[in-house]
Amino acid sequence: MNDSVKLLKSLTAVDGIAGHEMAVKSLMLDYLTPVSDEIIEDNLGGIFGKKSATNGDKTLMVAGHLDEIGFIVTKIDTDGFLKFTPIGGWWNQVMLSQKVTITTDKGKKIRGIIGSKPPHVLSPEERKKTIDIKEMFIDIGVKSKKEAEQFGIEIGNMITPYSEFETLANNKYLTAKAFDNRYGCALAVGVLQNLKNESIAVNLVSGANVQEEVGLRGAKVAANKIKPDLAIAVDVAIAYDTPGMSGQVSDTAIGNGPVIIIMDASNIGHVGFTKHIKEIAKKHNITIQLDTTAGGGTDAGSIHVANEGTPTVSIGVALRYMHSNVSVLHTDDYKNSVALVTEIVKSLNNDIIEQIIW
Repeated sequence: MNDSVKLLKSLTAVDGIAGHEMAVKSLMLDYLTPVSDEIIEDNLGGIFGKKSATNGDKTLMVAGHLDEIGFIVTKIDTDGFLKFTPIGGWWNQVMLSQKVTITTDKGKKIRGIIGSKPPHVLSPEERKKTIDIKEMFIDIGVKSKKEAEQFGIEIGNMITPYSEFETLANNKYLTAKAFDNRYGCALAVGVLQNLKNESIAVNLVSGANVQEEVGLRGAKVAANKIKPDLAIAVDVAIAYDTPGMSGQVSDTAIGNGPVIIIMDASNIGHVGFTKHIKEIAKKHNITIQLDTTAGGGTDAGSIHVANEGTPTVSIGVALRYMHSNVSVLHTDDYKNSVALVTEIVKSLNNDIIEQIIW
């Protein structure tokens, strides 16, 4: 297993939904410290490594986000079954019969299964309908509320998807939970690793925000603290290369290179910065894809309106089965996105940034 895959595996294995990102932040600190001149943290939990410019005073912010989608416990019924509510966007049909992990306040990990009535007892009419989340429950294998509480279960406990990190038939295809957006965390580390022994002409602040999945909240705080002149929000993009998706709206596909998001519901990519990125990709023979997304958004939506305005572009990789227990990413896309952002950093200086902003 190469270093890039090991990095992705270790970051996706950690559990951390919005507001509960502490373990992910701790692991990021371990990765960022050896390759950074200093560590920058905000009061909500965002963490960044800074590599200082040897010549120049402008700042580029590269930001993934620490949190993954999940749930929290909202009720323990008398028989010990757990009711829950989503933290982040979920489609009901991908939730049933999936394994989850409940993390207690003391850090104990308890496996659970999302259940509902079996099809055998559903009427023909009920079978045609999707199951509402309020009809679902989590079974942790106890007989009573008291027994569940003895294992440390409480209202507000974090619930995360459970899925093993694996390679598929072609070992460049990886599947795991939380590629959205531990991919961005891995990229933030990878770029600093690439530049550790190089001189750059822009201050690079590279890391990850908190609470993206519940409204791009942490990015507001981090951008106000860092006060960047330019920013790249690093996140995943939708793959349209599966049955029922191909040829609709977009042609982005996994394995075809990093995705530059021209616009989404939260941000219109800065035109000058987008043009510069396309030029850098061409210069270094890095194949890119361009995408527009009518719905959804990334931390670019908060960063670009921070302070007096921050020219921001979102760069990602196409991801299959986003916001589910399993997602699929292509290793070539990850490596090429790290290479692209590395070259973007190396291309910047005071004059170039002023030209981009103008």
